[in-house]
Amino acid sequence: MQISQISVVVPVRNEEGNVASLIGEIGAALKEMTHEIIYVDDGSTDNTYSQLKALQTQFAQLKIVRHAQSCGQSTAVRTGVKAAQYDWVVTLDGDGQNDPADIPKLVAAITDDVDMVGGNRRASRRDTWVKRMSSVIANSVRSWLLKDDTPDTGCGLKLFKREAFLDLPYFDHMHRFLPALIKRRGGKIVSVPVTHRNREYGKSNYGTLDRLMVGIVDLFGVAWLQRRAKIPTIREEN
Repeated sequence: MQISQISVVVPVRNEEGNVASLIGEIGAALKEMTHEIIYVDDGSTDNTYSQLKALQTQFAQLKIVRHAQSCGQSTAVRTGVKAAQYDWVVTLDGDGQNDPADIPKLVAAITDDVDMVGGNRRASRRDTWVKRMSSVIANSVRSWLLKDDTPDTGCGLKLFKREAFLDLPYFDHMHRFLPALIKRRGGKIVSVPVTHRNREYGKSNYGTLDRLMVGIVDLFGVAWLQRRAKIPTIREEN
């Protein structure tokens, strides 16, 4: 299966130092594909929005959606997917740690029966020791409980069908459980190794420790959803 059109969704909050370089990298990575770049400004209080507006004169593919106040990463992703015009959507974090040059790898992994391709940062993770260990533990527990066929669900670099995403149950923090939710819907997920880079500017606006307890509650909530999923087999009429 070959896709020739793609929407790139990037949720950001207070990332004024990263927007210009990342947009340039996205454009370079996708120069052979028809694409749009949708930045969702999730209530930034710095110059992120003015930077984006200025960059629209340079990048015709750039679209901006602005939240009046911060609603969180999951809501920002959903806003961007709803604004997308193409059937396939790729997401990546706005801090520059995901490498846009990896997007073609995700596209190449698409086959007729795949609904999502996720990035796997494990071999190249550029984070603190605490973050790396927290990620390993969280991914192991999540994988054991949800059986979501994904070694690194926390990677922001994901490619999926827009229709499949919009058919998922929506809740805050859902972006961490997209593989499990896609599988619950009956979709197939594959993972590919991707690069993970150091953050050059700013600091994380979607923290780690403050999400821990919420993540545990959500984990059991998604497991509850999985147990109640039913995927009908459609009978063809003769």
